[in-house]
Amino acid sequence: MENSNESTKAIDNLFVEESQIPDQYKITPIHQREYLLNGQLVKWEGDVTEIFSPVFIPGPGGLERKLLGSIPHTSSREAMESLDAAVAAYNDGQGEWPTMSVEDRIGCMQKFVYLMIQQREAVIKLLMWEIGKSLPDSTKEFDRTVDYINATIDALKDLDRQSSRFEEAEGILAQVRRSSLGVVLSMGPFNYPLNEIFTTLIPALIMGNTILFKLPKHGVLAHYPLLNAFREAFPPGTVNTLYGRGAEIISPLMESGKVNVLAFIGSSKVANGLKKLHPKANRLRSILSLDAKNAAIVTKHADLDVAVNECLLGSLSFNGQRCTALKLIFVQREAADEFVEKLSRAVSQLKPGLPWDKDVKITPLPELDKPEYLKACLEDAQANGAKIINENGGYTNNSFVFPSVVYPVNDKMKLYHEEQFGPIIPVVVFDSIDEPIQYQINASHGMQVSIFSEDAKEVASLIDPFVNLVSRVNINCQSQRGPDVFPFTGRKDSAEGTLSISDALRSFSIRSLVATKATDANKNLFNSIVRDHDSNFLSTDYIF
Repeated sequence: MENSNESTKAIDNLFVEESQIPDQYKITPIHQREYLLNGQLVKWEGDVTEIFSPVFIPGPGGLERKLLGSIPHTSSREAMESLDAAVAAYNDGQGEWPTMSVEDRIGCMQKFVYLMIQQREAVIKLLMWEIGKSLPDSTKEFDRTVDYINATIDALKDLDRQSSRFEEAEGILAQVRRSSLGVVLSMGPFNYPLNEIFTTLIPALIMGNTILFKLPKHGVLAHYPLLNAFREAFPPGTVNTLYGRGAEIISPLMESGKVNVLAFIGSSKVANGLKKLHPKANRLRSILSLDAKNAAIVTKHADLDVAVNECLLGSLSFNGQRCTALKLIFVQREAADEFVEKLSRAVSQLKPGLPWDKDVKITPLPELDKPEYLKACLEDAQANGAKIINENGGYTNNSFVFPSVVYPVNDKMKLYHEEQFGPIIPVVVFDSIDEPIQYQINASHGMQVSIFSEDAKEVASLIDPFVNLVSRVNINCQSQRGPDVFPFTGRKDSAEGTLSISDALRSFSIRSLVATKATDANKNLFNSIVRDHDSNFLSTDYIF
């Protein structure tokens, strides 16, 4: 009980006076009054939206969310102006950016990376303040994004080298390359407001498409230091930013029929609604990363210490606010009590704190309604027979909610079906291995699963059914997106299209070819074009 009291005291005293925050992490409000349109940072004098942190600061009236600044609240008018700029820059594939050589597009992207790195500290600080992500995780997100861009550049070089040769078949000579698709509407989530958005925006951009970039609701200011990098690195109209309420500004964009690709990371419900707005469904390509309810399966043959450690990381990294998080854990009855006891003890030892605190593991939540939703999930579980096992599970201080291990969970509870996207770990007991398999068969999601067992035959018997139910089967490790060279996708309502560094380049492009009959005259014609570098497409040049 003494440990519990100490923990609740730490949570109660989580939010401190601004004077107690280390100087290097203090922040001055940023009032953004410009947005990127057609190569210019356009001044904004209209309505604004205030941006508040999940970090509370004591004030005269008690605890209040820290005001981080404000952003333009643009309307459908500005959104349509951005669309017109992107359409004009693409110019039916005749614009400067889509017709630019691969080598020159890579040069622009390298310039962007150079300029982006200059803003590293500013972006990391804003990630901490805006979404409550810890200093190590915010740093990792920025650095991983830079690595992703550089790896994308290398992958495009490889792809271009593979495409630099001519092919001959059945008397036809051809060169096959990948070309752009058009205007891409890129929308991403708050939990990885830099990295996940850039995993669609960057490959879409480097393949010659023009971009409409809708900033996320949380994490929007973190992109402000990068606007000038976009402006300086790319031709006018290539990248245009959108601010405001999604329902107000996105609907007219989709209804115009001028968006060629929807790159969206969020809920399947929203994605389905957006796709239905497009008047020419066959012309719209969708690259989607959507809902997930990734399960872990811990059998009686598992190494429980490994399982607990991996399930802890998989369930609670960034407070469980990841699409790849483990959101439901099935444990075989013979191992359930021991597993739950070990997991609960490990959860109770997690350090609560502010994003810049040393060794902090659990931080405040950015979504205003999330604490109430999590409370409702816990109350529903308890009403249907489950208990909160760990000390301080669900203990709340404004935007902060301490994690809960909930056990035993059954199919009558919200936590069994809904993606909680927060710090709750539901544990389900099973007797037959068919039970978690049946769960996945009936589930509307199909992203990943994690299997914990040291029995080779048992693991093999689970691999075979699950590879046809989810897109990635993890053995004795947590679910995750990376490494970025591996395909990232999902079945059912979890995804559309595949993202990895190389897959993303293909997702945002289409194979095009130039072909002719393999006569001497036509070969001489092609040789002349290639020799004189008259075409950016028809070329045998290598990029090293």
